[in-house]
Amino acid sequence: MSTKIYVGNLPYSVSDASLKSNFAEFGSVASTKVMMDRDTGQSKGFGFVEMTSAEQAQAAISALHGMSVDGRTIVVNLARPREDRGTSGTHAPTEYRASNRPDVGYGTGGYGGGRY
Repeated sequence: MSTKIYVGNLPYSVSDASLKSNFAEFGSVASTKVMMDRDTGQSKGFGFVEMTSAEQAQAAISALHGMSVDGRTIVVNLARPREDRGTSGTHAPTEYRASNRPDVGYGTGGYGGGRY
């Protein structure tokens, strides 16, 4: 089973290939991904590395956490599971619905349905 590692505070010059070569010293790297800004195409300054074993991942974390890369002290630790933020453009069923507010609706006063 592979282990995913978060790598933060990366210099903007770091690419997927350079990230892979740095982590390959500690074992087999399954994948690397430097997160890029959708609009500008520039690095967001963090990425993820997936290593094939937990032991290799822990060795990489121990060796690389706090290391200086191009004048920046990088953060290396186990990646946390992604939080579910819901789908964009929609609200949770209980948020911002007129049916959940007693003062909004037809016949309760006013042109817009609210009370005056």
